Amino acid sequence: MLKSNINNGLDEQAAKILLKTHGENKLQDKKKVSIVKQFFGQFSDFCVIILFIACIISFVTSILDGSRDFIEPAVILLIVVLNAVIGVFQERRAERALEALKKLSAPSANVKRNGKIKKIPASGLVPGDVIYLESGDMVPADARLISSNGLKVSESALTGESEACEKDANSVSAADCPPADRKNMIFSSTNVLAGNCTAIVTQTGMETQVGKIAHLLASEKSPQTPLQLRLEKIGKTLAVGALIICAAVFLLGVIRRSGILSSFMLSVSLAVAAIPEGLPAIVTIVLSMGVQIMAKNNAIIRHLPAVETLGAATVICSDKTGTLTQNKMTVTKVCSASGELSMNSSEACKILLYGSICNNSHVIKRGKKPIFGGDPTETAILSAAFDCGENVFSLDSDYPRLHETPFSSEKKYMSTLNTVGNKKLLIVKGAPEVILPRCSKAEMHGSDSALTKFLSSKISEQNSRMAAQGLRVIAVAFRAASDPSDYDEKDLTFAGLIGMTDPPRPEAAKAVATCKKAGIIPVMITGDHIDTACAIAGQLGILESGLTAMTGAELDSLSDSELCDKIKKCRVFARVSPEHKVRIVKAFRSCGEIVAMTGDGVNDAPALKAADIGCAMGKSGTDVAKNAADMILTDDNFATIVKAVALGRGIFDNIKKAVHFLLGTNIGEILAVFAASVLGFAPPLIPIQLLWVNLVTDSLPAMALGTEKAEKDIMTRRPISPSKGFFSDGLWIDISLEGMLIGTVTVLSFLIGSKMFGTENVLLGRTMAFCTISFCEIAHAVNMRSSLPLFKAGFFSNRAMTASVIICSLVQASAVIFPPLADVFGVTSLSAVQWLIVICLSVIPLVIGEAGKILFTRKA
Repeated sequence: MLKSNINNGLDEQAAKILLKTHGENKLQDKKKVSIVKQFFGQFSDFCVIILFIACIISFVTSILDGSRDFIEPAVILLIVVLNAVIGVFQERRAERALEALKKLSAPSANVKRNGKIKKIPASGLVPGDVIYLESGDMVPADARLISSNGLKVSESALTGESEACEKDANSVSAADCPPADRKNMIFSSTNVLAGNCTAIVTQTGMETQVGKIAHLLASEKSPQTPLQLRLEKIGKTLAVGALIICAAVFLLGVIRRSGILSSFMLSVSLAVAAIPEGLPAIVTIVLSMGVQIMAKNNAIIRHLPAVETLGAATVICSDKTGTLTQNKMTVTKVCSASGELSMNSSEACKILLYGSICNNSHVIKRGKKPIFGGDPTETAILSAAFDCGENVFSLDSDYPRLHETPFSSEKKYMSTLNTVGNKKLLIVKGAPEVILPRCSKAEMHGSDSALTKFLSSKISEQNSRMAAQGLRVIAVAFRAASDPSDYDEKDLTFAGLIGMTDPPRPEAAKAVATCKKAGIIPVMITGDHIDTACAIAGQLGILESGLTAMTGAELDSLSDSELCDKIKKCRVFARVSPEHKVRIVKAFRSCGEIVAMTGDGVNDAPALKAADIGCAMGKSGTDVAKNAADMILTDDNFATIVKAVALGRGIFDNIKKAVHFLLGTNIGEILAVFAASVLGFAPPLIPIQLLWVNLVTDSLPAMALGTEKAEKDIMTRRPISPSKGFFSDGLWIDISLEGMLIGTVTVLSFLIGSKMFGTENVLLGRTMAFCTISFCEIAHAVNMRSSLPLFKAGFFSNRAMTASVIICSLVQASAVIFPPLADVFGVTSLSAVQWLIVICLSVIPLVIGEAGKILFTRKA
């Protein structure tokens, strides 16, 4: 009915036609807010609405009194519209950044097209596609099973049932049975918990079962990050304070008979310019820019709050294989019960052959060379068998598989029942300490011997010696089976041990050292033997004298309080299960640590969710693990986590700098107007000037601060404590003093201009104050770039800041130099001396800031 082929799948041309017919295999996103609606949404702020009303009143008043002076209200409206355009641009930019991240972490599917298995984005699946799934995969579309092996699926995303559903390709369901009872079907967005299967896609996109309830999913809103919520509250508090000051400015203006309308316009303009309503938006912009940088550095952030948490991480719990090591397994040693064997001996070749038969890796012949694919441990065994002369290309046909018990982290072994010659053979492969107790005999020199305590002890010692050398050790055992249903892994014959090396990543030791400098505890978690784990941890510098290692069995024997006491000095956890990972995370967290945890398997999902930052592996990780994680490492590399922590700290620093800048300048604007009103001076700035300053200095410099590179000492600082307030370490005092300095310099400039050049000239005073506060805020943005003096940080190292300084300075200067613009903004031309005074006053905050850095900050 689907016009497909079970053996070869669809051909690419047919798939393209079907994709056009059925559309992409994805759920419809919630309807986007139109750009027009988004634009008008920028005017929903209370103060902006009041300003609009004030402009209309000013417009009507100018008509009634016959002055026909429409310029000021018209330009004020224009500036407010420009602010709205910038707001829309910022929001759209953040949306695009988040959409790009979604694409980066989009699921993929293994599909057969033109007879070849390939990995494609799940959105490209069409009805009729033949797909392959295994434990940990997310089901990409509704599909009918063709074959299945021990398949268990979690359908909680669809049905709400937490228990795993057993699926069977041979089951036949009634046509009208509900989805939950269709044992021969798998459904989109559910997760494979165990086993593997081949299936043919029947429905995609909105036609799937989950697509039918997609409208419920589409109503979800993206939550704000904790930092955004905190800043929103701070912004509201500051807004109340600003409104009180604006009300005082209005009352003082009325008392001094400055005119009710002009006083009202001034106070409302001051409120619009000074209230930091853009704080959460700036945080989103800086976060999204930082997240894009992280993605380029192999760390895909799935949830924005993870960026904030990364900077606070105090413990990184990392898997060993593939994360701290290269995951390039090479078999270097094969042993039987009698001892070490020559790699080319018949006994070693037999052990490697059995390890290759009980194996789910695949091999493709390319010329005379094999190309291996699959789990690195299994491909290493296949490669070693090939080197022994075994024909690894035809294992499936030479030794047909009758049954498989898939590997799981709980059992720590897998088994297959195969036809070998004229008999049926059950082959088991897994952890030596799990396989050995299931054995009653051992094969030595081609004959079986009883597995005595002495012989078992000898094999265990050999295993320990190999593990102490840093080898991953796999045991192989077998027995004859009577029939296809005889696959209990008992009464086995021990065949031998396969030892393989997996060298540490070259960059891992340096990353571990960086962690320690940064006050972060690196912890290794592995399913390997404790001796193997300790050997690698010692090489990397994770396990040092005075620190300990612990096995999963030892962990089980400890109460939660005992574990919390011992975990402080434990740096290696070996032979652990995913359940142990959850306990380890909780124990570290109960000690007040902020924990990053890596994971790749389906059963790692609870630990990834329990951790403050769950890090899934991009290459080896299952879809289930990726969906549970906050961050995906596309290169499965420990060093990438450390780099992400550094970037996270840098992003948090940049947010702090941007907020510091915005609040300092806004306080400066409020204090300049308020101080002049209290002291009985004319307003140093008129409404149109206040709004212009806000437009020119609040957007570009703040965003430029978000692009600042992390400071050189970022990874020698202690982690950011989550209990610390955003404005701790005297930041509020710094912001207040800087705001007072900007306000004082502005008022001083106004007084110099209006009093010191002949007769009293308020117009000249305002012009100088207007230029001073603008250039002062631009200089303050430069001052915010680094805690280091500029000559150490680099004068032009931030190109975005250099560009914003040039653009903002030219725009501000043009408002005074060009006569048509000067008339609009109510300013006059300045002489060379007056410009020199403006420049000298404007750089005072920068000079004081730089002097403070040289005198009081720590040496770089």
